[in-house]
Amino acid sequence: MTGADKAFVGGMPAIYEKLFVPMIFEPYAREMAERIAKAAPRDVLEIAAGTGVLTRAMASRLGPETRIVATDLNQPMLDRAIASQGADARVTFKQADGLALPFGDQVFDIVTCQFGVMFFPDKIAGYREARRVLRPTGRYLFNVWDRLENNAFVLTAARALTEMFPADPPRFMERTPHGYHDLSAITADARAAGFSSVQTETIVEVSRAKSALEAATAYCQGNPLAAEIEARAPGKLQDVTETVAAALRRQFGDGAIEGSIRAHIITASP
Repeated sequence: MTGADKAFVGGMPAIYEKLFVPMIFEPYAREMAERIAKAAPRDVLEIAAGTGVLTRAMASRLGPETRIVATDLNQPMLDRAIASQGADARVTFKQADGLALPFGDQVFDIVTCQFGVMFFPDKIAGYREARRVLRPTGRYLFNVWDRLENNAFVLTAARALTEMFPADPPRFMERTPHGYHDLSAITADARAAGFSSVQTETIVEVSRAKSALEAATAYCQGNPLAAEIEARAPGKLQDVTETVAAALRRQFGDGAIEGSIRAHIITASP
């Protein structure tokens, strides 16, 4: 991962929220929120909350006594989450680095992170911080994308980009969002951080987009892949997006499209 992989800037947060969230993040947010609600926590910390899809899912399922603190490294993403959440006295938003959490020891019943740990430059340090702020009976619930080849839309997009830039394909998706999927490595990292129990489960969902162009726009413009494309084809981001859309259309058809997505959910206990 590079430093630029964490830069969700400019128009990215708006595109991410409008297109990416319903396409690939909402199904897993519902799944994660249901699991968290079954634990009936009093204090919940969310790391790497992004534009707040999991925050909103938890708020809709957790009781009035639950306190949710949602954090993210990127203030522009957090600003979008704040705007989308609406008034809710149970929810507090705070800019924070998942590798240096600004909270005391053993203060949360649940720590959760939806598709964020892949961005941590030091995974074990991130897990160690999550464990530090957990109460002894707490749980750390997080998820990661499975390998790129098991996620239909992004695989098609990546292949199209490789055809366009064969000498130097943009690799953000393979390198970061889909670059940390080995369950044995994840389990070993969590145990190295001090977690005594690590359970994993693979969940398959369906990704849906209103059109191939919307899916291509999400992948090419709603995340740091946009900067990699611009570096290779200055001023041609929309042209590249439309070429990716054509590849998606050939693979999945005209009109609304759908494809398989796959992710791992990990539950770690101190």
